[in-house]
Amino acid sequence: MRKWLIGLMAFALTFTTVTVITADPGNGNGQAKGHAKQFELGVEQLLDEEKDLIEGKNVGLITNPTGVDSELNSIVDTLHNDPDVNLTALYGPEHGVRGSAQAGEYVEYYIDEKTGLPVYSLYGETRKPTPKMLEDVDTLLFDIQDVGTRFYTYIYTMANAMEAAAENDIEFVVLDRPNPINGQDVAGPVLDEEFSSFVGEYEIPLRHGMTVGELAKLFNKEFDINADLEVVEMDSWKRYMYYDDTNLDFVAPSPNMPTTDTTVVYPGAALIEGTNVSEGRGTTKPFELIGAPFIDSSELAAHLNEQDLPGVTFRAASFTPMFSKHAGDLSHGIEIHVTDQTEYKSIETGLHIVKAIHDLYPEGFSFRSDGFFDNLIGNGWVQESIENGESVDAIIEQWQDDLDEFKEVREQYLIY
Repeated sequence: MRKWLIGLMAFALTFTTVTVITADPGNGNGQAKGHAKQFELGVEQLLDEEKDLIEGKNVGLITNPTGVDSELNSIVDTLHNDPDVNLTALYGPEHGVRGSAQAGEYVEYYIDEKTGLPVYSLYGETRKPTPKMLEDVDTLLFDIQDVGTRFYTYIYTMANAMEAAAENDIEFVVLDRPNPINGQDVAGPVLDEEFSSFVGEYEIPLRHGMTVGELAKLFNKEFDINADLEVVEMDSWKRYMYYDDTNLDFVAPSPNMPTTDTTVVYPGAALIEGTNVSEGRGTTKPFELIGAPFIDSSELAAHLNEQDLPGVTFRAASFTPMFSKHAGDLSHGIEIHVTDQTEYKSIETGLHIVKAIHDLYPEGFSFRSDGFFDNLIGNGWVQESIENGESVDAIIEQWQDDLDEFKEVREQYLIY
């Protein structure tokens, strides 16, 4: 009995000192690399090491449900209850401070029930804080989880707020968070300025490989915002990390970004939004399920699997969206199964999906007439190339020079 108890105690002890071992594809030798189970987010570094940035000041906070520490405590509640900080106003991006609004839904001004603070919308009619919204603010804080993709709108909410801060002599502080799809891989076309919109305001590639703090530094200098900017860095984040490597709990940044799996497929799968095919909104797996009533699911899955794309396989799937495109209609298509996220090329895969549906179902498929595909991809020539029968490889080759130039600029702003 004594030996059994000693063995049980030893077994338990082994689970109190776990260190996560994660392969680091960026260390040059392919060896496994260990990292501590916990590290500090920007919000934790702010409160532990750099509280002087907000202490005794009137603080405005731009955030949403992702603005939490590693214990899932809301930054709104933390700052509101801190006697050293005077939190005066909240600002919500697309989907709102509490994350209850669907994509494209306008969130009006209201009073936050829990704190009694005014909440101003930075999506819809007013995407940039007005002087009136900033009347009682000395410092603007930004704390929102990004997903590493150019057309995710939160980074432009940040940039617009930086502009407002510069115009109103207000300090701007970004609390840094991980890029959930790693900080190494940079891919896709660099935005053509002619196609600038709220799903792509600046000339960066579709997958930028940067944190929000690094992007803030790049936006501030390269695009002449010139805000009084401070970035509160994370402690111990490594560029090779996907979100799952951090051991942080994932909080959905928006209603249709429910899991880390969604963030991995999103840069390419979201291109489907520029077509008449459902990107899976209104299902439990947005951006992983893709289909339409006119598609033959078995044919499409077989065709895509024949391409032998790295790190992914496709399953024939049928689904009925509860809302958005083809709501209530049985749709057929594929489910994207990522088998190796370090090998998976999301944008290449997304283009193969769009091209396959375009080629296989010419009578049913169409690009959106409002040019939204061009806004998403960031130019007008990729859609034309698909319509003209060019290969995905040929399309990718055409954007490489611009991408290489961006990579050189990007290096100046990397923190980690």
